[in-house]
Amino acid sequence: MSAAGEQLDRLMGIMARLRADCPWDREQDVRSLRPYLIEEAFEVVDEMDRVAQGGPWRALCEEHGDLLFQIVFHARLAEELGEYSMADVAAAISDKLTSRHPHVFGEKQADGTPQPLANWAKLKAEERKKKTGREGSVLDGVPTGAPALMRAERLTEKASRIGFDWANVQEVRAKLDEELGELDEAIASGDRDALEHELGDVLLSLANLSRFLHTPAEDALRMAIRRFTTRFQHIETALRAEGVPLGEATVEHMERHWQAAKAAEKALPPPTRVPRAPLVALRLPVVDLAAQRVFWDAVAPLLGWSAERAGADEAVYGDGLYRLAFTVGAGPPSPATLTFGAPSAAAVERLRTLLERTSPGSVLEGGGGTGRLTFQDPAGLRWEYAFGSR
Repeated sequence: MSAAGEQLDRLMGIMARLRADCPWDREQDVRSLRPYLIEEAFEVVDEMDRVAQGGPWRALCEEHGDLLFQIVFHARLAEELGEYSMADVAAAISDKLTSRHPHVFGEKQADGTPQPLANWAKLKAEERKKKTGREGSVLDGVPTGAPALMRAERLTEKASRIGFDWANVQEVRAKLDEELGELDEAIASGDRDALEHELGDVLLSLANLSRFLHTPAEDALRMAIRRFTTRFQHIETALRAEGVPLGEATVEHMERHWQAAKAAEKALPPPTRVPRAPLVALRLPVVDLAAQRVFWDAVAPLLGWSAERAGADEAVYGDGLYRLAFTVGAGPPSPATLTFGAPSAAAVERLRTLLERTSPGSVLEGGGGTGRLTFQDPAGLRWEYAFGSR
């Protein structure tokens, strides 16, 4: 089992214990959990915005954990009622993603160019027909409770998948001008129903334009709200410093502070973050490849890694994300210690037991309940397997 799988099992075990022993958790049901799920989802969005502005990722990781706990909580409730389990949740989304990406997991077009969006609507219609006996609407699946701008953008996107769309961004922009003209007429008439109707059309056109610009309207508005909040709070702070009571400053006075806040924003360097270069593979030369292969064929499974198909002059191990490759060559003269993160102290002890049985002398230090183990492979490379090392 991978480290992620072990940690998910641990979380599910904690959830089961909470349902058994915590009075508050025992009282919850799908209705009472609704506000917490929504709150956690929006907290994830808040942290995503901070990361997009150059902030740290760690807080986003924690919010993802809070959101994952809600999913595990719901799955536990369903399992207690005999409806489904967390495994069913994972299996359902895996099956869905596989079936909806035939260009990845199945046959591709003859010319090798997949058209996932063109087929997406057809695939979803087939799924609905299997479930309900009817194809339903292309627009199905967008929650009515979603924020209106987001929903508008998703609905126009879904309609576009069967060809109901503008040809280019210029046509969409012209449509916005048309809707603004109709809104001006409604404003002149003063008719409340007409105002609501035409304003709605303008907002829908803006949402559609955002789709063509690849700039989600919901995100753009949220960022504009953040800027408004920052600038307005700057006005409040400046007025307090000047001894001007809130509510007594003139519009012109407040506008000066507003423009000062905008100028301060522009003076700041744009948030930049160099994209992290992921370590995909580590290639290490060794003198005795056969001995190295025998050693790692035994050790790798306990680390959640598996041997991959490789040529005669290399031994390769992977975990689905990273690859460790040993090749024939002169090894490093004084190798550094490379560290694997262990999912538990018990996992460290399992590895120590294996090494002492199959490779006497390979354990250099650690083990014995310390949650940390340093060992050496036949090539003289030093490795550490440690729990709680991050």
